[in-house]
Amino acid sequence: MTAHAPKPSRRKPPAPAQVRIDRVGSEGDGIARLPDGTPLYLPFTLPGETVGARPLQSRGDGWHAFAETIAGATDSRVEPPCRHFGRCGGCVLQHWRDADYRAWKAGLVSHALRQAGFAPPDPLPFIPGLPGERRRMDFAVRRTAGRIVLGLHEQRSVEVIDIADCLVLHPALMILFPPLRVLLQNLQAIRREGSVVINLLDSGPDMLLRTDAKLTLEDRIALTNFARDRGLPRVSQAQGSGVPETIGLLRPPVTAMSGVSIRPPPGVFLQATAEAERAIIDAVLQGLPTKITGKTRVAELYAGCGTLTFALAKAVRVAAYEGDLATVTALKQAINQGGATGRIEAFQRDLARQPLSAKEFAAFAGVVLDPPHGGAAAQIGQIAAALVPTVVYVSCNPATLSRDARMLHGAGYRLTAATAIDQFLWSARAESVSVFRRG
Repeated sequence: MTAHAPKPSRRKPPAPAQVRIDRVGSEGDGIARLPDGTPLYLPFTLPGETVGARPLQSRGDGWHAFAETIAGATDSRVEPPCRHFGRCGGCVLQHWRDADYRAWKAGLVSHALRQAGFAPPDPLPFIPGLPGERRRMDFAVRRTAGRIVLGLHEQRSVEVIDIADCLVLHPALMILFPPLRVLLQNLQAIRREGSVVINLLDSGPDMLLRTDAKLTLEDRIALTNFARDRGLPRVSQAQGSGVPETIGLLRPPVTAMSGVSIRPPPGVFLQATAEAERAIIDAVLQGLPTKITGKTRVAELYAGCGTLTFALAKAVRVAAYEGDLATVTALKQAINQGGATGRIEAFQRDLARQPLSAKEFAAFAGVVLDPPHGGAAAQIGQIAAALVPTVVYVSCNPATLSRDARMLHGAGYRLTAATAIDQFLWSARAESVSVFRRG
């Protein structure tokens, strides 16, 4: 592994020092302290190691530092399996033994719930992730010195690291790397930069390309030929942050959500792995109200295009709320075509700007929410004020889970179940499902 040091801070940093790593923090960095108590954050270090630390950039109340030497490597250190590790910002913990890494990731969720005032299960149920499961590819594209760089950003940097392979990606996405590079190299619409998102649907890889210039006729032909040659059901393009346009549609781009076929919009958010999606669904269903009748209604917030919606509808009646127009349109179409109109209602609503009120929640026996990384700050207060009997919170960010769960604790909720799910393998991100009940 070759770790690259970031640029020094404009403030004068402390002198280099020998320090001992106490623990791994929430961003995957080893944390140590200088003799005066100032914290240091050192990527690619592990608890118990003694390192020669060179502070570089101020970070909160401490310093981001570079480990120039590791004098006492722990037995938990292993050889990273990926040749890009240490530069690519996608993975931060490949150098840690599986058992210790998994215990740490489950501990992120446990700590978040304890900070909110709850007593999580001990041990916390943990669903591990495995290489080759990731079904979504979201890579940056740069044209540099006449060649295409395709990959992920270096940690804490705008530099894009050229990636030839990725151990976390599904093999069906990996095989697209070589021909994709050739395609991007020849596209005139990429002058300096762009991005490519590919979701692996049941019907094949669905690609959305964002460019910094308009497509030429030759570009459109090349994209269509690429889709045909590589078995893509659809290829779409957008300039900058604009609305995607379908360039080539060879067959319907569809995937199944709990047995219901849906045609998601280009680049839509899906759970990162199919295995994690199943684990999330199982944990959510187990957290539903204990007494369910034919009239039991549940509000689903941040519903997306139906990852949880159709599974929930097999047990309860669902009012699904989603802010993105294209996504909620796809959800409504799937509801109609799947014969679920009697079980599911879908509404477009920006829950950050127009959260459901406590009064609106009076009609529901439970709330299921799967907010974005920033959590549900605008919505959670109304949920707590409504005293909805059951709240099932799906989170990808322990920090915002802790903040939002604290509101539920203050309203008298108790934690009845929690599960950690590692769908972001070797990263510092931790998925979880927590069940809160009153009474």
